[in-house]
This record gives sequence, structure tokens and C-alpha cells, in this order.
Amino acid sequence: QLQLVESGGGLVQPGGSLRLSCVASGDTLDYYAIGWFRQAPGKEREGISCISSNPNPGNTRYEDSVKGRFTISRDNAKNTVYLQMNSLKPEDTGVYYCAVIRLCVLKIWDLRFGSWGQGTQVTVSS
Repeated sequence: QLQLVESGGGLVQPGGSLRLSCVASGDTLDYYAIGWFRQAPGKEREGISCISSNPNPGNTRYEDSVKGRFTISRDNAKNTVYLQMNSLKPEDTGVYYCAVIRLCVLKIWDLRFGSWGQGTQVTVSS
């Protein structure tokens, strides 16, 4: 019954910043590893970052395309996972999704549950 809702997207100029939120209901996010994904027009959905479940909440991974620019974090008190996106580039444009994953391991991205939310649109353009 866990539900995840993404928010925080919008239109931003290159070099700008956005913070995306993934808010859970129906269960606590402390139990789960969470991944952030994005899908650009005409491309397949790709995993870009993940954070592990308790007792290793500080275990994070980033794909090279976002490494050094994006930061994933969680606030268990708010039942929320964040994606802070800095130094945004036009190629970051897409719909961003969060999802429960089995393990925070790059290149695997296996979902624990089978459905996606609506995502949140990020557009980086001058």
C-alpha cells in the first residue's frame, strides 16, 4: 500500500537548481531503498541515483551523468526522500520519478514494486 508522490519540478535556466521531493504514504520510507529515475523525450527511463534503507541511510550512489551535481538524501521524520539538483544542464530535462528499489546498486535498478507514479517534469532551458 506504499504510495510515492514526486514534486518540485519546474522550468529552470541552465546552471540553476531544483530540489525534488518524494513523499511516501502508507508505510515508512525508512524500510526501503529508494531510487530516482528520469526519462527524457524519446529515451528510455534511466536510474540516476539511489539511497539505501536503514541501517545504512548514508549509502548513496550516483550515475556519472549527475555525479557531483545532484545529491540524494532522506528525512525519515518527514517520510521524504529528496534530490537536490544543482548546475542543471539542458540534457537533464525529463520527467523524474522516485521508486522503491531492491538494493542501492548502480546499473541494476530493480523495482521492488511494479508501478510508477506520475513523476514531476524538469525542464532546463534558456
